[in-house]
Amino acid sequence: MRWEEFALACPELAGRGEERLRARELCLVGTLRADGSPRISPVEPDFVAGHLLLGMMWRSRKALDLQRDPRCVVHSCVCDRRGTEGDVKLYGRAAQISDPELRAAYRAAVRARLDWEPTEPDYHLFAIEIESAGFMSFGDERVGMAWDPERGLRRWEVTG
Repeated sequence: MRWEEFALACPELAGRGEERLRARELCLVGTLRADGSPRISPVEPDFVAGHLLLGMMWRSRKALDLQRDPRCVVHSCVCDRRGTEGDVKLYGRAAQISDPELRAAYRAAVRARLDWEPTEPDYHLFAIEIESAGFMSFGDERVGMAWDPERGLRRWEVTG
């Protein structure tokens, strides 16, 4: 489901995810290489027109991975070894975006954030279609959360 639909289905987890992704302006995306082994790469996320979008350099390995196999995980960056800020993981598929209006809106969002924008057609753009998500925090709020459309949101206290 699109980010907008995920935010309606699970606002608590989506809110935490958006907060962390916007604050860092960076996430990690896990993809699958042609031989099936994992690859993890940094990407700058943007929220545009109800989508979580990931732009990538033209012909980058991670983009080619997603063109071949759209399964992926998006992970908020954790900068504290204790995990006190909490981290979000979004599991799903990357859908390549070719719609000119959405691509233009993405470029405008990047320009507003960076005072620069990618040029057409020399970049890849993917929307993350979320299938499940999780959150874990070892800070003042020691909480774990998991969500999927079948079971909804589950919460538990993190111990240890």
